[in-house]
Amino acid sequence: MKYRPTSFLANAVLVFSLLLLVIVGIFYSGAVSKRSSTTSLHLTQADWQVHDAQGFNAPPPALDSASLPNTWQHAALPLAPPIALLRQASTKTNATLVHTTWLRLSVPGLPSYSGPLALYGARIKTDGTIAVYVNGRLVHRAQEQGPLWNGTRTPLWVVLDTHADNAPVSEILIRLEHTQGTRVAVSSLWLGPVETLKVRYHLRQWLQQELPAILSMAFLTVGIFALFVWLRRRHETGYLLFFNLAVTSFLRSLHFYMGVPIANDWFAWLTVNSLLWLVVVVHFFLCQLHGRQVTWFTRALVGVAGMVGVLTLPVLAVLPNTPKVTPLIYPIAALMGAAVGWVGGVNAWRRSNEGVLVAIGVSICTLLGVSDWLLQNNFVSPEGWYFGAYTNAITFGIFGTLMYRRYVNAIDEVEQLNASLAERLRLREAELEESHQRLREIEQRQLLSDERQRLMQDMHDGLGSTLISAIRSVEQGRMRDTEVSQLLKDCMDDLKLAIDSMEPVEADLLLLLATLRFRLEPRMEGANVALIWDVKELPALNWLDPSSALNILRIVQESVANILRHTRATVIRVATAVEGAGVRVIIEDNGQGFDVAAALWRSSGRGLQNQQRRAQAIDGRVAWVSGESGTRFTLWLPLQRENSVST
Repeated sequence: MKYRPTSFLANAVLVFSLLLLVIVGIFYSGAVSKRSSTTSLHLTQADWQVHDAQGFNAPPPALDSASLPNTWQHAALPLAPPIALLRQASTKTNATLVHTTWLRLSVPGLPSYSGPLALYGARIKTDGTIAVYVNGRLVHRAQEQGPLWNGTRTPLWVVLDTHADNAPVSEILIRLEHTQGTRVAVSSLWLGPVETLKVRYHLRQWLQQELPAILSMAFLTVGIFALFVWLRRRHETGYLLFFNLAVTSFLRSLHFYMGVPIANDWFAWLTVNSLLWLVVVVHFFLCQLHGRQVTWFTRALVGVAGMVGVLTLPVLAVLPNTPKVTPLIYPIAALMGAAVGWVGGVNAWRRSNEGVLVAIGVSICTLLGVSDWLLQNNFVSPEGWYFGAYTNAITFGIFGTLMYRRYVNAIDEVEQLNASLAERLRLREAELEESHQRLREIEQRQLLSDERQRLMQDMHDGLGSTLISAIRSVEQGRMRDTEVSQLLKDCMDDLKLAIDSMEPVEADLLLLLATLRFRLEPRMEGANVALIWDVKELPALNWLDPSSALNILRIVQESVANILRHTRATVIRVATAVEGAGVRVIIEDNGQGFDVAAALWRSSGRGLQNQQRRAQAIDGRVAWVSGESGTRFTLWLPLQRENSVST
């Protein structure tokens, strides 16, 4: 997968944040150390001895070190006696035998300070109880047992109560109980004012417990989000693996963050084995990144994790007391992690940069885990830092970066796909526009051809036929000059109508009638006939094409011509109206009437028949009502035509 600049920025921000955290921690620790050294005592020398007892016992409220056997041995703090791991995990040890380790610290003298004092230690490790005596009086008691309470991540913090006698602190006695085969570890201690030491305590508490807990919870939250993504995109198994990583990482360190740890065998079994499951999930993630299925290695990892999980089951008790055998299980997990990092790195080399990054991260986490294992088992000084708390942060950072890159790349792919689709759409639109332009040109040529054909047909059937009849009549001497003149005027009007029908009227019937009015007004003025124009706004007739317009013009012209020729009218009224699903054109005159039925049947009534034929051609109707007071002609036209093809 191509490395994106945004991913590089995310990695840079992550690395910068971690470095800044380390720098601030070092600076803060140094500042606190300088401040503490001026007002507090740093206790680095102690005497210690070990006693045996049957079971854990409650510490007495008062105890003087002089009452203990005089078997003290001098030691320098930090104190970390070696641990016999095999003997600790052995099932043959006496479960009831408890060791009590005593530490005696002499306080040479404190600077005068009015406020309360506090005893602070970076780490006290034991799987039993802790009790602290100051000047022979019990000031601190931790009755809980087990490493969940008194582990490597929990610093010692004891606030010393003030007394009525206000006696200075001269001796501190620490009582540590632990089971057989388990060794304790004690860091150097600080004694001084609460206000001075609490900053040091809270800083270590925050860096070793609170900050890792926040990072672990953030990892789990993002993992749950990845689970919901996987539920919608089942083919993206990387999101499911990321969720498994988040859960196993959270379970692995859950007992370090809980305010009240669970002292339960099943809970201990879950937290221990989740580390092995985490290694297996990382291996599956690496296999998905580099694309190679290392079958034998996968089977070995799953087999070891399954075998350890079965052997440590509380119900089987093959390896009882899981907290004691975990120091032996962790080296197995370290070997598995190192093997996963090595095998994954080799297979991902030159195949997947992300796989190489994960392999490096696994190796770093393994090294941090080894350093913590050495710290837990007293192979290194208890003064050190517990770096394993940040393995979750490293895992979260690496795999979160991978998922972030996948998310960004998915967005980029969608954007590229959208851009490609937009480009294809643009090209397709250009092709469609070109095709549409060609079709328009073809359609225009066809319309011109059809219009020529229509005009030729109209000229032949109308004007041509009339002119031929007129020529024959003139040649035979059957027409007078006035009749010839009238016939030629009719031919001229018919030619003008054909020309007017070609003008665009945009489905406006009133515009078409206004054109006819312009043509007919001179004839009516010459015949001393008044025109009353009483038209109203009409809906558009979308079917009004040139052929239909010519039919309407000829129908109206024929009606006006009949009035001028035969009725001796002095007034012609033209009106329009809306009627149902159509419109009406009404032409009325005040001339002499005629018998409509007889006129339609006589041969001389061909004009009325032509009007009927033309009206039927455009799905319209014509009607006449004639009497002594005049004639009323009506042309009805539909708003919508079922067949818009003109005839």
